[in-house]
Parts: sequence; structure tokens; C-alpha cells
Amino acid sequence: MTFLVDSNLDGYALIFLGILAKGGWLELIAVDFVTFREAGLSMDSSDRIVWNYAQANQMMILTANRNMKGEDSLEQAIREENSTDSFPVVTIADLERLDECRLSRAMC
Repeated sequence: MTFLVDSNLDGYALIFLGILAKGGWLELIAVDFVTFREAGLSMDSSDRIVWNYAQANQMMILTANRNMKGEDSLEQAIREENSTDSFPVVTIADLERLDECRLSRAMC
């Protein structure tokens, strides 16, 4: 599985890997997190550009900033371009909960 990490989550990729490793998921599946920089995307790329890049490269998008503000918003791109073959978008609703997960002994 390859995730394109939205620019608003750029520093969280290591936390995500740690959570997955702690839960034993990395023993079951290969997971790769790709940042905008690694993908050659500008940090100010529109959500539609990000959506199209992820779909063209068979990546899931990982974001904490999904909204419907404007015609190039992620939600609008999904509504207009989503198909049965599209790769999903994983939206983190509350980033503070990731820190709770990382710091607790409980499995998230």
C-alpha cells in the first residue's frame, strides 16, 4: 500500500509507521508513505492536482484537511472524478488523537 501524505501531515509519516509497527500491521502488509516533496508535488498544489496524481500513481491519499471549499477542493474532486477503480482517501479527523495513540500502551 502506498499513501501520498498530504502536506498538512508531512511530519506525521514516522508516527503513522510507528503505530502500524506497534500493531503488527507491517508484518502483514508493506506500507509506504510518500511526501509531496518525494512525489515532486508543490506544497501548494491544488487538491485536484493531488487527487489526480494519487490516482495516476495508484496511491491512497492520507490527509487531515478534507473540505469542499472551491471547485478544486478534495471533496469536489472526489465527487466529480471518483469511480469504482479510484484509490481511497483516508482522512484523519483529529490529529491530537494520534498523539494519544502513540503515547498510550493501548492499540489504536
